Amino acid sequence: MIRKLAFISLFLFTAGSYVHAEEFTEGVEYKRVTDQPTEVADKIEVLEFFWYGCPHCYKFEPILKNWQKTKSSNVEFVRVPAVFRPEWKVHARAYYALQSMGLIEKYHSIIFDAIHKDKKDLNNEDEIIKFLVSKGVNETEFKAAYSAFSVDGQVRKAIKKVKGYGIEGVPAMGVNGKYLISGKSAGSYEKMLRIVDYLVKKEAAAAAKK
Repeated sequence: MIRKLAFISLFLFTAGSYVHAEEFTEGVEYKRVTDQPTEVADKIEVLEFFWYGCPHCYKFEPILKNWQKTKSSNVEFVRVPAVFRPEWKVHARAYYALQSMGLIEKYHSIIFDAIHKDKKDLNNEDEIIKFLVSKGVNETEFKAAYSAFSVDGQVRKAIKKVKGYGIEGVPAMGVNGKYLISGKSAGSYEKMLRIVDYLVKKEAAAAAKK
């Protein structure tokens, strides 16, 4: 009898958890995109499309950082600097140059703070180089990285991803080359990441069936 009651309790708990699990609707909170190439085979790729000059991306950043600490272990998180205008390439090149130098995690938030908190104008190559050098980046090494052919290739790839996902604004999130979540469709930054988690589970379940 005790075993039977325990089983019923477990069933009710599981069923209740299922019923109350948050559900989202394709075409409402997120949309399906034409399949895009991903760069990881054994994990679910989650992209953040951002621009250093975007105030919404700046507000999203601390929320995203907290999510990164708790994200599922099967997620590969990748930032993609969006380039909607030619002048945005300055920030994209700076991002990939710092990444190639192994410095992006140190300077990512510093650049955001400089633009939005300290109101610095970092919209051209000279200004962003001068700023980063003032913060300890080696000028010669950064200039070489900034102008490198490999960085040029990464910027072109980022532009292609933005077009492929049909990004119309930032911040936006892409999941596994299949889904796009925007701030507009989600309604809040926190909800954007809950939708990401929902789609990660959806992709993991689909992969498990194969």
